[in-house]
Amino acid sequence: MSTLSADTAADQSEIRALVEAEQGPFDAVLAARYAAHFPTLHGLFSRLYGERDDAREALAAVIGLVAASWAERPAELRAQDEARGADPAWFESERMLGGVCYVDRYAGSLTALREHIGYFRELGLTYLHLMPLFAAPEGNNDGGYAVSSYREVDPALGTMEDLRELAAELRAAGISLVVDFIFNHTSNEHEWARKAVAGEPGYDDFYLIHEDRTMPDAYERTTREIFPDDHPGSFVQLEDGRWIWSTFYHFQWDLNYANPAVFRAMAGEMLFLANQGVEVLRMDAVAFIWKRLGTACESLPEAHLLLQAFNAVLRMAAPSLLFKSEAIVHPDEVIEYISPGECQISYNPLQMALTWEAMATRDASLLSQALERRHELPAGTAWVNYVRSHDDIGWTFADEDAAELGIDGYSHRRFLNDFYVGRTAGTFSRGAAFQENPRTGDARIAGTTASLAGVEAGDAGGEDRVVLAHAIAMSTGGMPLIYLGDEVGQLNDYYFRDRPAEADDSRWVHRPHRPAEAYAVREDPRTFSGRIHGRLTRLLEVRRATAEFAGNTLLPFHVPEPAVLGYQRPGEETTVLVLVNVGDREVTVTSTTLSGFAPEARELIEDRELDLSRGLRLPPHSTRWIRVTPKA
Repeated sequence: MSTLSADTAADQSEIRALVEAEQGPFDAVLAARYAAHFPTLHGLFSRLYGERDDAREALAAVIGLVAASWAERPAELRAQDEARGADPAWFESERMLGGVCYVDRYAGSLTALREHIGYFRELGLTYLHLMPLFAAPEGNNDGGYAVSSYREVDPALGTMEDLRELAAELRAAGISLVVDFIFNHTSNEHEWARKAVAGEPGYDDFYLIHEDRTMPDAYERTTREIFPDDHPGSFVQLEDGRWIWSTFYHFQWDLNYANPAVFRAMAGEMLFLANQGVEVLRMDAVAFIWKRLGTACESLPEAHLLLQAFNAVLRMAAPSLLFKSEAIVHPDEVIEYISPGECQISYNPLQMALTWEAMATRDASLLSQALERRHELPAGTAWVNYVRSHDDIGWTFADEDAAELGIDGYSHRRFLNDFYVGRTAGTFSRGAAFQENPRTGDARIAGTTASLAGVEAGDAGGEDRVVLAHAIAMSTGGMPLIYLGDEVGQLNDYYFRDRPAEADDSRWVHRPHRPAEAYAVREDPRTFSGRIHGRLTRLLEVRRATAEFAGNTLLPFHVPEPAVLGYQRPGEETTVLVLVNVGDREVTVTSTTLSGFAPEARELIEDRELDLSRGLRLPPHSTRWIRVTPKA
């Protein structure tokens, strides 16, 4: 064993020779990618593991995995690598649309899900995120986020062969398969976890295990509790009295990325999934992957180095695969994970949360501020904009941003929590609190879009709010993501309380089974499901035909009315002006406010001509997409 050399070229040559001696010569494609990306990986490995005497051995093992994976990569995936390389902005198109669902709840199995591909094409999906589908412990497994094997599908859903066949059929339909890569931890039943607890050589340092409370106590002085209802602090006790790091649920044990053997192992799992036809990995809990005493152990610099290193590995063996960031952290930290060399796409949790904040307050000021200040991204990246996900809604806005608008962050979060769980007079929402902490008053919100927006309560503006929220996600830039079933107005599932494995986790209220009855009437405008579906599919039709909605560029547009959100999506010659009224009363946008545009304009959703010199009336909870020509 030896440490890495300061001479990158020497290590590059020697490691290639070592791998080729075992596996045969690199072909021309792999040789070119190795030459292009090895220096980056070598530099990152040096920063992460350069002081260890097993660093060079670990890096050589990673390159061995790269070579083996490339040799096994199917021809159709190699062809996709080439096509995506020629069109690197493919995921920034105005035609991109994501859908997300649980396989068992939406279809029953991977095989049965293939029967819905026709509907996915009808809706216009180009991206399908399947919620955790790997083997996991029986009973409560955090909705599948406690993985027992990255190479085995949950037997109730099917097999890895089923997943591979589904990926191929989706790819033929123009739909990219997305799966969760649970990056920070495994379940306590994973083979690695069992071997680590048993002290098996090679695995004893895969997790962070301490003999007594000395180090856990020291770490917990600066880390925060994530799931206080499950266990206090960041550690749980093993049966033998030792303590293991467990940021989330007690059965989810954090991996020790300070050990390069863990890097090598996880790189192998990523490469395996890439060769099954997975096109995007949602990198779960990326903020937590590196630990350092005396810090919060969140968003440390090494977390970014690790993501960059994994990217370098994938660029050699599966270059069309993308990483999606899931970092529900301070808004200033979310952007740090997004770059062509780290996570190419990212959830936009701030926009999501502030869309709900605006609808509750009937004031778009915080959302408008966020779009102006925190929307811009590096070239070659994109937001994934969503109205809600499988997870809870947390109020992730920055207190300093709120303070500029005269809003106290703590009390405002309390108000929003009370509003969305129905504790406030005049609320339209039927949400549920998740992980409410009576000591701090902290909580997050669960509920389907329709139930949170007022449809379940019979509020007159409920359907409009469902459409409004999706219209914002579709028009701000990046890829909109629909939680499948929300496009037909699915409501909360309160029967989760009767299912023991779900009863203690209120997020199951918004993870209902596929609402077959709602889908059956999706063409019937006499039903709320039909009306919502019809209005959302119209928005999607217009989005696909609107070139200005490609990419991420967004310019502010200020309207002197707090209830109105405005922004511009510029194109080559024309601009789409988006105006959204989140309030409960009609608002008039004056001709003076619109005077920077030529009077002749066209409203795209309703497909009608407008004369901006007469001003514009916005009904309550309405959205307008207006193609305008800026004056010279």
